[in-house]
Amino acid sequence: MNTEINNRPDRRRKKKTSQSDTGSVSSPENKATRNHNGGSAAGTAPEKPDGGKNRPAVRQARPNRKNNSNRNPQFQKPISNHIYSAIDLGTNNCRLLVAQQTEGGFKVIDSFSRIVRLGEGLGQNGTLSEAAIDRTIAALDICVAKIKRRGVTHMRNVATQACREALNCDAFVERVEKEVRIKLDIIDPMEEARFAVMGCKALLDRNTPRAIVFDIGGGSTELIWVKVHKNGMPEILDWTSIPFGVVNLSEKYGTKDAISADHYAEMRQSILDVILPFEAKNNMAAEVGEGRVQLLGTSGTITTLTSMQLGLETYDRNKVDGTKVKAAEIQALCQQMSGLDYDARVALKSIGKDRADLVVAGCAILESIMDLWPIRDIRVADRGIREGMLLDMMETTTPRRKKNNRRRNRPNRNRNSKAAKK
Repeated sequence: MNTEINNRPDRRRKKKTSQSDTGSVSSPENKATRNHNGGSAAGTAPEKPDGGKNRPAVRQARPNRKNNSNRNPQFQKPISNHIYSAIDLGTNNCRLLVAQQTEGGFKVIDSFSRIVRLGEGLGQNGTLSEAAIDRTIAALDICVAKIKRRGVTHMRNVATQACREALNCDAFVERVEKEVRIKLDIIDPMEEARFAVMGCKALLDRNTPRAIVFDIGGGSTELIWVKVHKNGMPEILDWTSIPFGVVNLSEKYGTKDAISADHYAEMRQSILDVILPFEAKNNMAAEVGEGRVQLLGTSGTITTLTSMQLGLETYDRNKVDGTKVKAAEIQALCQQMSGLDYDARVALKSIGKDRADLVVAGCAILESIMDLWPIRDIRVADRGIREGMLLDMMETTTPRRKKNNRRRNRPNRNRNSKAAKK
């Protein structure tokens, strides 16, 4: 199964639907807002972002240092008046990104992220709890307020593993549509993997022909086997979604308190058991041994550990996104985290109360990946699904520029020559 990341999804003509059916904000203030299939809207002029202070203006890769336009894309002007938004509702987080398209990528004009733990308790009873739903709707209300204020013209709102798994998912989606006035699109793991790679593709090293991209979520972990073409375009060769994320794994193994080395080893082995069939199918370890594979990670786990490894007092996206860290140093941090009790983890500024009970599970998943594929360095991405969604919308809503046909602009020489002969 090969999937080129620049291939557009099937966009067959669908029957016309109302705005509430397309996933748009349905409100008197923003009636013209459309979903990712296109449209325009009247809205307020963009103002200074009130979220994401450390977020750079444009999502671009640091590795492309030879290309000056990629090094300073924040100076590029928007190429259209369209404003795009992407909501990624996961098992643990609710995230929003609002942006305008530029020649070199896009310019972020607003953002939002909140830990809502939508999937809390899902593994025990199979349903989303009322408390988790209330937290999520409160976060989505903030997202919608930002979307209206920014005058968004194209939007997409997706939900992932928690909603795929929950027995009461339909009731939750209906409540969101009724109370928040947006429609959630429950995407499958393949589309989730495609968006993750699309969002991170600028960080891939085109001189290394293969990549393993991992995204450790709250309810699942996506592992993606990628071919990197010479032009830097990624092609998904295979992917898998394992049913372990930081929330459900923490609940299963009780990682809030300090755990023994044997207990931690048991966690790691349970993860390896579900990853091994994916490795056996693709024989990725052989190419890792030949030095043909790069490792790229996107998740709260790897970004948090990288922030700690860099010695940052507070999290700084500018210093984390795109950086390369030694796998051995990250593995040492994982071992350190697994030996700390809850209070000791809370005391660490890079972790705090929100992640203190989840970081050990994230470390177990990450160490299992590093054990199976021992690659010296990890490229760290503080980007992913939202960025991929934005790029996908921009690709499908921006008219293709006509190629300059020099012959059309020239005089018809053949006619002139024929006339001269006559």
